Amino acid sequence: MSSKGTGGTVKRTRLSPGERRTQLITLGAKMLGDRAIEDISITEIAEQAGISRGLLFHYFPTKQDFQLAIVHHANAELLERVAPDRSLGVFDMLRDSIDRYIAYVSENRTSYLALLRGPASTSPLLVTLVEETREAIVGIILTEAPVPVDDTDRPRLLLAIRGWIAFVEETTLSWLRDEPITREELVDLLVESLLALALSLSPALSAALRN
Repeated sequence: MSSKGTGGTVKRTRLSPGERRTQLITLGAKMLGDRAIEDISITEIAEQAGISRGLLFHYFPTKQDFQLAIVHHANAELLERVAPDRSLGVFDMLRDSIDRYIAYVSENRTSYLALLRGPASTSPLLVTLVEETREAIVGIILTEAPVPVDDTDRPRLLLAIRGWIAFVEETTLSWLRDEPITREELVDLLVESLLALALSLSPALSAALRN
């Protein structure tokens, strides 16, 4: 969207407000791949976009507003990456989604760790965004459940799935530090943990998930 002039300076490209905002968020999300959200440089983003630092704050009133927009974008990207492939059987669909989840957090390990355990993890607004993503994943699992869930069983199932997501996050964080097992073994561990949990809740659900 911007290019270098012959003198090596960044040439500004005129964009609509919506296009410029999208450009800035995209640049921030790209930077989020190898650094924590609190370490993203407003000055660097502005330089890459070919605008002044002050103009960036025309689109985002505060640095926190910009950070929230970046995290919202990243969370949407994560949900897109783990969207179930309904051309697969239930078991393969589950394993495929978990594999793509691990692939995504591996590519964005610094920001993933920071959002869950770093300074940003204490920000109420960022915590809300992370929690919304967790709830969306719960919704995906329930939607794809191969057997009907009775209303009386739903609260117990919701609690169990939320607990499993916490297990996935903690296990993945631990794995990212030194990768003591292969990624394939990690995926197997996470899949089997959900199947074991399902068995304790409903043998019918566990059996259906293995199809």
